[in-house]
Amino acid sequence: MSWGFSRAKQEMVAADDALPGRGTPMPVAEKNIVLGSPMVSPAGICDWGPGRRAVVLGGGCFWGVEEIVWQLPGVYTTAVGYAGGFTPNPTYEEVCTARTGHTEAVLVVFDESQTDLETILRTFFETHDPTQEMKQGNDVGTQYRSAIYTCTEADAQTAREVAQKFQPALTAAGYGPITTEIAQLSDAGDGRFYYAEDYHQQYLAKNPNGYRCHAATGVRFAS
Repeated sequence: MSWGFSRAKQEMVAADDALPGRGTPMPVAEKNIVLGSPMVSPAGICDWGPGRRAVVLGGGCFWGVEEIVWQLPGVYTTAVGYAGGFTPNPTYEEVCTARTGHTEAVLVVFDESQTDLETILRTFFETHDPTQEMKQGNDVGTQYRSAIYTCTEADAQTAREVAQKFQPALTAAGYGPITTEIAQLSDAGDGRFYYAEDYHQQYLAKNPNGYRCHAATGVRFAS
């Protein structure tokens, strides 16, 4: 990869210059093959019934992020997709051009009786490097940027507070400021989470020796 192309992939595309996309959603399997629960809610990604909440997380290549979160206690379902951009229903190949504005992301639905958003976000921050802008490790581009997209402003505020709690530990370890994009889904790009192609869903359960990019800092939250 040339330096110039790498540099271009780190610059967010303007909405007017984004690829046009399409009106048809990507078809995905009925159930998450690891958790056995539905990946799609007929009521939308923010409505999974009483006692369940959703958040969308971008922490680099979505294969490895999804594998981490499906193992967390209280997680009801997960799915990978694209968020924070402009192109409706993009393909993976389109996202890789950096002309959709999306980051690779994981939808996480959890049971509030078993866990909470802060617990999930603590794991999220500890298992990638939130100080790298437009990349994770050797994966370079806007599709790898760190992001948290929430269903409510209250959850966005919780995410900001968790980030603020983590920053002193990162600073003490010699890292820079957190660059994680935090916004409500309605305020992020076109405000949508688009499901990725079915072969990406639970990829590392289907391909146990597949690629994992965890550019983690090794820094942990203070107890």
